[in-house]
Amino acid sequence: MMGMNPRQMKKLMRQMGIKMDELDGVEEVVIKMANKEIVLKDPVVTIISAQGEKSYQIVPGSEEVRPLLKVSEEDVKLVMEQAGVDEETARKALIEAKGDLAEAILKLTEE
Repeated sequence: MMGMNPRQMKKLMRQMGIKMDELDGVEEVVIKMANKEIVLKDPVVTIISAQGEKSYQIVPGSEEVRPLLKVSEEDVKLVMEQAGVDEETARKALIEAKGDLAEAILKLTEE
């Protein structure tokens, strides 16, 4: 198959029942894991269909690994009450403080 031009390759793949389509407009792909998520920015995503099965090929433009920190609703409510902020702000502060209640409250009350 070396030296085969892209048209010949596409024709051969079609004859074998393999279809490839590029997915347009994809901004990011997120892979969520138990303790982190991998964010693939500006990826080229190709859908490969063969024998009724779909596969996705993803080639990222850049990659970012983000740790996931789960905060309890009880902690969020406490930060909301102590700092006088809404739920979203309290949750964000807790995540930035890596779950440290005192640090989250201090940061919000100093602003």
